[in-house]
Amino acid sequence: MSQAATALSGRFGGVAAGHQATVDAAADVLAAGGNAFDAIIAGMATAAVAEPVLCSLGGGGFMLARPAGEPAVIYDFFMQTPKRRPPVDALDFYPVLADFGTTTQEFHIGLGSMATPGAVAGLFAIHADLGRMPLAELLAPAAALARRGLVMTDFQSYLFSVVAPIYVARPESRAIFGSAEDSSTLKKVGERLRNPELADTLEALAAEGPRLFYEGELARRLADDCRTGGGTLTLEDLAGYRLERRKPLGVDYRGCRLETNPPPSTGGLLVAFALALMAGDPAVADALGRDHVARLVSAMAVTNEARADHASALVEDTAVERLLDPELVATYRHLRANHPLARRGTTHLSVIDVNGNAAAMTVSNGEGCGYIVPGSGIMMNNVLGEEDINPAGFHRWPEDVRMASMMAPTLLSDGQGRATVLGSGGSNRIRTAILQSVVNLTDHGMGIAEAVEHPRLHLESGLLNMEPGFSAAAQDAARGHVDRVQLWDGLNVFYGGVHAVRHDPEAGTFEAAGDPRRGGTARIV
Repeated sequence: MSQAATALSGRFGGVAAGHQATVDAAADVLAAGGNAFDAIIAGMATAAVAEPVLCSLGGGGFMLARPAGEPAVIYDFFMQTPKRRPPVDALDFYPVLADFGTTTQEFHIGLGSMATPGAVAGLFAIHADLGRMPLAELLAPAAALARRGLVMTDFQSYLFSVVAPIYVARPESRAIFGSAEDSSTLKKVGERLRNPELADTLEALAAEGPRLFYEGELARRLADDCRTGGGTLTLEDLAGYRLERRKPLGVDYRGCRLETNPPPSTGGLLVAFALALMAGDPAVADALGRDHVARLVSAMAVTNEARADHASALVEDTAVERLLDPELVATYRHLRANHPLARRGTTHLSVIDVNGNAAAMTVSNGEGCGYIVPGSGIMMNNVLGEEDINPAGFHRWPEDVRMASMMAPTLLSDGQGRATVLGSGGSNRIRTAILQSVVNLTDHGMGIAEAVEHPRLHLESGLLNMEPGFSAAAQDAARGHVDRVQLWDGLNVFYGGVHAVRHDPEAGTFEAAGDPRRGGTARIV
């Protein structure tokens, strides 16, 4: 069932996110007179309570902000590698298996899997630059929710089942997330999830500021545990964290302007590269048919080739010019045309207010490392344990650099004056989820809800995963391009979670949709 609000007049704005509580916190702030940036701060804090596997103050992310009438800017508050690499044999670092049902994925957790988190720094910087309401008011809904608790939904229970080995790894985590019936298992549908220590932390941060987390008592507890327990982070790492503001990567496609996350992250650049490949393709009417699937699979395959060929260059300052160079695109477009190629936890929030302020924020905690900072209710990240963003291998990361990510909060402006903000969770599926949603909007003229819920596919390592809905001819076409095809029996969290909002200022309407694959919902106020 669609979790969408379509073409509705709104007095204040539209919100789409991964949980009803997240959406309600942001929408209520809009209704109280806050702007899109106030709303997304409230939503982010609430997501840390309501979507704990996907969002945490111990993680990080990116926000694309476009204040009305001004250029867009990217807030990079993603994780930073530690300043020093501890000896590998001293690290608390071990594998667990996430079970998606149709496929599995290995992650590594423990104190040795943490990078320096940026979520708290991002929250405060965004508020200082763009916020209108007092921060204490924006964090109050999240604190109240953490204290009273929320009832577990089907999606939350499913997500816990996917990552159960992480959240039962330590007694402190089991105390928060364990079932009342059996703390060796996680909370089930209908049980209430409470985190009163996180409520206290949110209120303390509002009162004391970010130094509490990066230099104060919370920092000392975290650094002490890392020193004695095989962790990576020190007080120097925490105190040295800095948010980065970046100019978005902008590309034109089908008469629209797309702005997204630039290097050193790679997701936005790879979306832009795939769109550049497809820009010369003729229009395809059937969004479920053979030709549509063939060109999508071909673009994904060639993008994967380019990613592998230019892996070391993707995070450099010249990455945009190099990968989007017309001659290079033409070379890969030729490869695509003439040579058929055989061959994580994240959540997103989108907000646009009635004045045209637009915000797209993608945040992640990896999947969580299993460790809770004592007394804080904060689960720390495990991004040093994610294979997707450690392509050179574990324990080989460069010291004290911003980590790359597939996260790509995106703004799409069309020739009719409409603005759409969107993004996705989903580890390495983020770029293909965004690519397909953009193509659905631009090439096929879909509305927001249809574009988000349309069946998806994802190609990697010679395996094409396909959701149901594509025609038999399309499935046959796919088999002609790849080694293996895996047909899924339903929409699945594996394929990401695109949450999107569109504003048409001339008509005075909003469209908003939360992706049902990740329990998403939307609201216009």
